[in-house]
Amino acid sequence: MSLVHLANTCSHLQNASRARLGLTSIPDTKFHLGLMLALQNGGFISTVVRGGPEPPPPHKLLSHPSSSDPSHPIEPVTRHNISSRRLWLGLKYWESEPVLSRMSLVSKPTRRIWMDVSGLQKVVLGKTSGYVKGLTRTGECMYVSTDRGIMEARECVERKLGGMLICRVR
Repeated sequence: MSLVHLANTCSHLQNASRARLGLTSIPDTKFHLGLMLALQNGGFISTVVRGGPEPPPPHKLLSHPSSSDPSHPIEPVTRHNISSRRLWLGLKYWESEPVLSRMSLVSKPTRRIWMDVSGLQKVVLGKTSGYVKGLTRTGECMYVSTDRGIMEARECVERKLGGMLICRVR
């Protein structure tokens, strides 16, 4: 997991949503995929599709592509095309404003911040815990990397899990 690449991804998504793009792509890694699926579950982005350097056709963005469809087979990942694989993301807008307006790292590449359940509970309640300010704005979320995958901080408190704080989104 490289937080340097994640910092680039955060600024890219923030800039793409400010530029009112409907579709953008980021490098395809397991960590990026886990975070983007968590953002999709949180309602910040509309679609997540694995693909190549070219954008996928629009029907693949609306439904799950099946490997049994002979007209549009899923391209297998090989060692020759792994470096060109991309995650294509559909960005969301509400009343001509981006749903994902700000995305910033909490843990930095030089300073990773780990938090247990009691610290996360303080942050979720809007209080400061250590160096981390609480979630005080409406719709603000913080994502945490746990041993059970990437989850939103409120879900971590419900499941009594701690982990490394990744980013906050609003």
